[in-house]
Amino acid sequence: MPSHSRTSSKSSKKRTAPRTTRKPSSKSAAKKSSTKKSAAKKSPGKRWVRTVNTDSTHPQEGLFKKSTSEIVRSLASKKVSPKGPASGMRMLTYFINRAGKGLSASRKKELERAKRLLHTRIEKEKQKRAS
Repeated sequence: MPSHSRTSSKSSKKRTAPRTTRKPSSKSAAKKSSTKKSAAKKSPGKRWVRTVNTDSTHPQEGLFKKSTSEIVRSLASKKVSPKGPASGMRMLTYFINRAGKGLSASRKKELERAKRLLHTRIEKEKQKRAS
């Protein structure tokens, strides 16, 4: 009498396709090498953020080093943000995101507070316009 074990049964064995190694296409290889080259060319002191120009907001030099209330007042003014305080909000968010690890925890907290205050001012303006 033949013995049947579960390990030798055909239904329990998984069939896998034979492994083959593929060479990357020349297109993807060229793409990877060009990425590495461009990353190697960047110097640590020059970042793309320095070349960003904006025409919608014109903050004064050192604005984001001032107090929360001064930041909000300035970013909500027509002189700094001719298109309205929402434009100033975008500038503040942009600054917080770009400053990244360079901000101290206390400074970041102050800027986030300014963001909340500016948001409430924007909401009040929206309500005034709706009325």
